[in-house]
This record gives sequence, C-alpha cells and structure tokens, in this order.
Amino acid sequence: MKRAALLGGAALVLGSSAVLAQRAPESLLPPGVGTPTPTPTPTPRPTATATQAPTPSTPTAPSAPAAPAGGGEVVQQVPSTSGPVDVSGVTLSDIPSVEELEEMTVDDLDDLLGLKPRYDIPPAARRSTERVGIISEGEGGLPVGSLARQPASIVRAALANTTQPLVSRWGHIVLRRALASRLNAPAGMDPVAFASLRAATLNAMGEHAAARALVQDVDTADYSEDLTTAALDAHIGTSDILGACPVVRLGQSERDDLQWSMLEGICSAYAGETTAANNDLRRLLSRTEDDRIDVLLAQRFAGAAGSGRRAVTIEWDDIESMTPWRFALSNALGEPIPEGLSETLGPYYLKASASTPALPVAQRLRGASLAAASGILSATAMVDLYSQIYANRQEDSTAEEAIARAASLRNAYVDPDAGQRMAAIREVWNGEDGYSGLVLTAYAAARLTPSDDFADDAPELIASMLTAGLDRDAMRWAGVVEVGSVGWALLALANPQDVQVTDGQLDTFENDDESAGQRKSQMLLAGLAGLGRTDSDNIAEYSERLGVNLSAQTSWTRMIEKAAAADNAALVVILAGLGMQGTDWDQMTARHLYHIVSALRRVGLEAEARMIAAEAVARA
Repeated sequence: MKRAALLGGAALVLGSSAVLAQRAPESLLPPGVGTPTPTPTPTPRPTATATQAPTPSTPTAPSAPAAPAGGGEVVQQVPSTSGPVDVSGVTLSDIPSVEELEEMTVDDLDDLLGLKPRYDIPPAARRSTERVGIISEGEGGLPVGSLARQPASIVRAALANTTQPLVSRWGHIVLRRALASRLNAPAGMDPVAFASLRAATLNAMGEHAAARALVQDVDTADYSEDLTTAALDAHIGTSDILGACPVVRLGQSERDDLQWSMLEGICSAYAGETTAANNDLRRLLSRTEDDRIDVLLAQRFAGAAGSGRRAVTIEWDDIESMTPWRFALSNALGEPIPEGLSETLGPYYLKASASTPALPVAQRLRGASLAAASGILSATAMVDLYSQIYANRQEDSTAEEAIARAASLRNAYVDPDAGQRMAAIREVWNGEDGYSGLVLTAYAAARLTPSDDFADDAPELIASMLTAGLDRDAMRWAGVVEVGSVGWALLALANPQDVQVTDGQLDTFENDDESAGQRKSQMLLAGLAGLGRTDSDNIAEYSERLGVNLSAQTSWTRMIEKAAAADNAALVVILAGLGMQGTDWDQMTARHLYHIVSALRRVGLEAEARMIAAEAVARA
C-alpha cells in the first residue's frame, strides 16, 4: 500500500507540472454556454414590524450553473483549488522503475496496488470448516463424529503414510467412502489440515474427482499451503485446469515455482487480462530450457481466452517423459500425445484417462481396465463406456477390438439363449485384462440361472458378481459348486449368513489348491478366521500346515485392534487402507488380511469384510 500511495503521489506531481507548462485553456463552447446567469437581487418586502438593524450577510457557496433555456450541455465546474498531496517520507527509490514495472506480472501489480481480493465468498456466506466432506451419514457416509475423540497423531500418521494405491478393489471402495464422508476433525487437529490429508490420500489412490470435490467444500480463504497443493493435484488429475483458478488467484500461497507461474498466467487470461497474461507466459518461455513444452501448452490454453488467440506450435520430438501437467493440458486441449509416450504411460495416467470426459471413449478404455480392477470405476460405469463404443461403432471404425468386445458384452446381457450368453461372457473375460473382465460382467453373470451346465464357469461367475457386491445373487449357485472348490470357498466367505466351515471342508480345499504357494488356502483361512467362521482349533492346525502366523503382533496390528475395540469404524477403515497399500495382490499377507477382516466385522462393516475376504481368494 505504501508503494501504491507513492505511485499516486508521483502521478499527481507529474500531472501538475504538465498543466503548468501549458497555456491557459481556451473555451471551445459557443458564447454564453456554460456562463452562469446572474441571479437578480431580491426586492425587500415591507413588513409591519419596526425597522431592525441590518444583519451582516453570510457568504454562500456558489450555486451550480443553470441549464440554458434553449437546451445544450451543462459543463461541470472544475474546482479551482485542490488539497495538498502528502508526500512526506516519499523518495524516488521507493517508486518502481519502468524496467521493474515491465517485469511485474499482473498478480505482482495487484499486490503492489492492493487490488488483490482476499476471498471469493462474502464473509456472511462463508462456510464453517467444522465438518468437511461430501457424503453425509444419510447418504451412506460415516457418522460425523467418528474421529472427533480419536488421537490426532494416529490419524495424521495413517493418512500421511498412505501414499500408494490399494491392492484390494473393495478396500479401495470402503476407504474412499470414509475419506469423502462429512466428518469432524480429530481432537487437536486443524480441520483444514485434516481436509488436506484426506485429499492427498484420495489423490494417491487415483481418486482425483473425489479429492477435487472434497477441497471445494472448503472456502478458498481458509486454504493452507498443504490444501492448496492437494487441490492443484486434484484439478490437474482431472484435467480441470480452470477449476484451480480460485485457488491460484485468491489463495494465500507463497509458491513461485514454474507450474504455479503458468497457472497464474492461464487464470489471468481467463479473467480478462489477456495481454498481460500472454506477456507473462512469454517471459516464462524465455527463461525456461528443459520444460519449454509445458509453457507452450500453457500458452495455447491461455490463448483460447478473449481476443488473445495466437498460433502456438507444440513439438514433442525431444520429449522423453510424461508429467501430470503435460498430460492434463494435452487432454484439456485435445492435443494428441505421440504413440511413443502414450504406449508407456504408467498407472497414474491410465487411471486419470479412464475418468476424463474430454478424451475419446476408445482412449479411455485403455485405462478403464486398471481403474475397474482398482475400484475407481464401478461395473455400471464400465458397461456405460462400452455402450458408448457400441452406439458409435459406425462412426469410429478404428477401435475394432473394443467394438467387438462391446458386441460380446451386449450379447452377454440380451441374448435369449443362456448358453450363448455364457459364451459371450467368456469372450469378454478373454478380451479384458484379468480382474477387470469380472467387473465388466458382474450384472450379466447375475442374470444367468444357476445350472450344472455352467459348473466349470461357476467360480468366475461368482467372483464376477461379488465385484459388484451381488452376494445374494451369487448364493444361488451354492447348489452347483462342489465343496472344496474355489466357487465354494468364495460363497463360504461371501455368505450373508454366518455358516461355520469344518476341518474336513478346509482339508478338501487345501488338497485341491493349485495356486502358487497355496496362496488361496492361506487367504481362505485368514478370511474365515477374521469372520469367525471356523473354530480356533482349525485356525491353529491349518496355520501350521500353511506356514502362516495370524496372531503375530506389530505396531499396525495393535493399532487396528484398539480401533476395533473402541468401535471406531472410521479409524479402522483408515488403518485398513494403510495396511493394504501395494501394486499387486501378492503383497498382501494372510496376517494383514485377517486383522483387516476381523476389525471391519467388529465395527459393523461386515459386508465390506466379506467382500474383501472373497476378493482375496479370487485374486490370490
């Protein structure tokens, strides 16, 4: 503000010098126009009272000129004198030079002149941060006060260390629901810090859309540095560049890195400051060597605003790696990514592309398989994607493989012959990558009537239905599967009824288990033990036979057991997510599965516990 006053004072001083250097101005108005009409002196009226001594008249302010009788302009009088300008303490060194002004960005000038707003919502309409989240308890979220009395240090440590995706699809689903729930912060934790930890965890899981919705439940004026970072990651992960502008333009972040500067330029362009924004981005380009393509993408994006359109050529020749920023801007602009880069995209980009509406459906399908297996996309969402492929098959003939799979999926649902529907389901499984094929056919499998003709396919059909939580539909196959088979094991874990498993049944399954290292038997034992569906003698015997120790204690097992003993579902889910991190199901141990299933069941999340246990056997 001091600099603003100095600039204003300097402008007045320079303006006064310019006026003194000119001749007296000449009137350009016709004679008589703008000249005040003399006011006639009123004639004193005689009164009946005695003559009084004259009272000295008080000078009055000059009246405004009357409008001419014949019409015309009324010229406002300019004050003849102006108040003195207070320039005490002002030195020329305090006033920015022309070179410094040219180097300033729009935001720098706003800060200099005190024009940058401090909030985007009037104080009377500001939202409380006491409860932050997007799913209320009535909508399926966890109770508001779930973590209110829990130690802040445990919650902070668990969320801060959940930095990878989860191996379990159902574990991912239940953790996403917990993090998105409308919750009070734990005792002693700042609500904004709690929101930033949850948003960062959702971003790490690939749930950028949920993270974006969560951060938008907090007013921009309340953002911390960590919440700002999580918000930018969420908007970039969803290719929603302009969605980050309230954070960039109104937030209080101290960031000055290249990405932040590019966002400032883009947001300024879409705020109507096109010329200044383009100048800022040009300066960034001149200072950048290794990341020139990032600035070029930003220039093209900003160039679409207002009248500042200019041709920007994007060249990928020397680009050997992809970044979230490049990926997001390319998607938002419709800029094709070279095959050399697109064929080597990692899990982050594949998951992000699956839920990016701006991309062609055929391009989204490549990442959809991974997103479905991870828990990001539901069975319904997968069917919707393939339905779009099938509906547009005449217009897009390049995606032949996807169109053929869409046709098979359609037959799996609507073919009048059950045998043909089963054949179509097998075709979908063969065309999809592993577990995602089971997700895609969940509802088609539920439409099949159980039959001995399909006994060989029963394990996959049951596993497919359980990916969507269709446990009652799956239980119809109990009379088809043989005791000790994989299908039987899945139903033993997924059964809504508490049915005990005997040692003879376990022995039959173990003898027929052909999985590597008898992983399926280990997971079955852990799941049954966690659900309380086999006795302690069986647990002890088969733990020794299978080489697992379900009772071994670690700091994590002690924490999740204490959370379950306190009947705190939210903390149990957060700790379960911490224990399910990884890139492959082989990283999940039977001991971890036992504690997760047991804790979830004890806090009332038995349905989720059953689905996780069944998934473990299906994917082991």
